[in-house]
Amino acid sequence: MKAALRDYHARMQRVLDHIDRHLDHDLDLDALSSVAAYSKYHFHRQFTATFGLSVHRYVQLARMKRASYWLAYGDAHSVTDIAMDAGYDAPDAFARAFRQRFGQSPSSFRKSPDWEPWLAAFGPLDNARNKLMQKTFTTDDVTIRDVPPTRVAIMEHRGDPATLGASIQRYIAWRKAAGLHPKTSPTFNVWRSERRPASPADYSVDLCVGTDQPIEANGEQIKAGEIPGGRCAVLRVVGHTDNLEPAALYLYRDWLPASGEEARDFPIYCQRLSFFPEVAEHEAVADLFLPLK
Repeated sequence: MKAALRDYHARMQRVLDHIDRHLDHDLDLDALSSVAAYSKYHFHRQFTATFGLSVHRYVQLARMKRASYWLAYGDAHSVTDIAMDAGYDAPDAFARAFRQRFGQSPSSFRKSPDWEPWLAAFGPLDNARNKLMQKTFTTDDVTIRDVPPTRVAIMEHRGDPATLGASIQRYIAWRKAAGLHPKTSPTFNVWRSERRPASPADYSVDLCVGTDQPIEANGEQIKAGEIPGGRCAVLRVVGHTDNLEPAALYLYRDWLPASGEEARDFPIYCQRLSFFPEVAEHEAVADLFLPLK
């Protein structure tokens, strides 16, 4: 029975990965049921029973999430191109659907996103994915590295995590103005608080870019700093790297006590190696670093 359930989950996971990888393509029931190797007459019911969303609704949300990322964080795509990529025949149809879901027009969201309706809109998508995407880690996934010190430029986010999207948007805009492209200047997040502190106002994370260049703030509150070198336990996470809490919990709760190691006095941090929507969500990669004595 367990083997049959694992096979079922593997088939459904294959469907989700296929959707993520082919958002620009026709994702009808025939195509997706073939990926799952199930009858199309039953596949849509199986999908809905498993994820709590219909296939059509899931695809809509996945496309709209990518569209919202292009709007908020990228300026290389026009609203018309984004609408086409999201599966709409015309920008006005996309605009109506976008406004209905987020309470803003695409152009308004691009200028100044309201992140709370955005987070609420994608709750069903996140819940659906979490049904199968519970990552499990083992000691074989953890390596110990001697990490060199890295000079960084830092934009601090302090306060409600619901407003983190606005900080990220400003951070990306500042990086572009400073010529610090992710392909040549590494991206780090340093967590100074729990992901969900008792008070949202206590949430704290540093958005960092590795650079040896003199820092020009360009109107932003940017400061110079350093991620210290030393021994680190490193855990690579592949896929849906927007939530690294399960990986961090594994390092703290399971790996560290069993390893005989002791944590150093610097927060856990990550280096983001590839990013959604430049790659499909299940192909995004991040390395999580736990500094050791």
